[in-house]
Amino acid sequence: MKLFVGIDVSSEKLDVCFLDSSDTTLKEVTLPNNINGASSIKEDVLQFHQSFNYEKIVIGMESTSIYSFHPATFLSEDLELKSLGLVEVVIQNPKSIHRYKGLFEEDKNDRMDAFRIADFLRIERFNKTVLKEERYVALQRLTRSRYQMVHQLTECKQHFLENLYYKCNTLSKELDTSVFGATMLDLLSDALTLDEMAEMELEDLANLLQEKGRGRFSDPQKLAKTIKKAIRDSYRLGKVVQESVDMVLATYARLIQTLKKQIKDLEKSIVALFEIVTEAQCLKSIPGIGIVYAAGIVAEIGQIERFENEAQLAKYCGLYWKKNQSGNFESERTPLTRTGNQYLRYYMVEAANSIRRHEDTYRLYYQKKYDEVPKFKHKRALVLTARKLVRLVDTLLRNHQLYTPERSVSLKS
Repeated sequence: MKLFVGIDVSSEKLDVCFLDSSDTTLKEVTLPNNINGASSIKEDVLQFHQSFNYEKIVIGMESTSIYSFHPATFLSEDLELKSLGLVEVVIQNPKSIHRYKGLFEEDKNDRMDAFRIADFLRIERFNKTVLKEERYVALQRLTRSRYQMVHQLTECKQHFLENLYYKCNTLSKELDTSVFGATMLDLLSDALTLDEMAEMELEDLANLLQEKGRGRFSDPQKLAKTIKKAIRDSYRLGKVVQESVDMVLATYARLIQTLKKQIKDLEKSIVALFEIVTEAQCLKSIPGIGIVYAAGIVAEIGQIERFENEAQLAKYCGLYWKKNQSGNFESERTPLTRTGNQYLRYYMVEAANSIRRHEDTYRLYYQKKYDEVPKFKHKRALVLTARKLVRLVDTLLRNHQLYTPERSVSLKS
């Protein structure tokens, strides 16, 4: 006899169904999603086991982002449940549960969802799950926060450029330096108007640039000339619009500077934590993968033992193509699946793009795939190169070894 515990998780509550292998519902209960609710589930599991002496106990729930983290971790690490030696806590892809529920024509509610999760576990077609250790979760919090801030920074820069075009529409084309440097951000969002900068003597503007740039500009006179020319060639705004644009530019300038600082602080913490995740050094040994990419990949994968093979890891990355075959027919169109871990896919693709610039094997493989099709050349070649990288990552992490370049370069994957 086996016990299957299905938990439908939300931010505030846990709907729980206890189902045995003979399809008998032992108990259905709604509990708060806190340590008291999780403790109550544990006590029920221990009590049922004492009464029926189960040969196996499976506790399962859907992966619901942050909401399933605490109950899953609590139940998998509880010492009393561990001492039984037969409790398995699994986290399932919500799509798998949803497809299973679709087989039954019935109303949807939380109680029924918990029952169907338990019923799905009962047929024992669920994926084995090894929950991430604490160090990987800690690293993941940092790398995901950096990922979000980098995207916020990109968006802020886009809005800054949009408003800069209103203020001085030729400036970004004329400059040979970034408008996002601290000096340029300060100058463009300062109290000085375009007319005031245009009326300044060239030497005075050059001195102002040197003062704000702390002497970092190699040719401040040339930069001052470029700015004055851009101002002369640009349209002028009315006073009301000019004041609004200046306010917006100043706001985005502060946001950009703040985000840059926060990203640097996060990267310092990532580097510090990176040192205690020993297998991450295996990935850092690959040419083109720095600490940020290596940390991001390892944080999302966790222990490589969570995956039975590299094909399962590729599916988790979302670098997986479904086959479409029936009888003697097999479709040549195999679209990339859109499931999987979006963060891991991002790091794999970005890492592959960097590696191909440093490693001949990946450069030649990328070029081969690039030349195979007339459309979407770069995108297709890069995704296929990322899929090739999955095999390397799996091997290095599983064998705890450093990367060694291939002696002879082959175009075969």
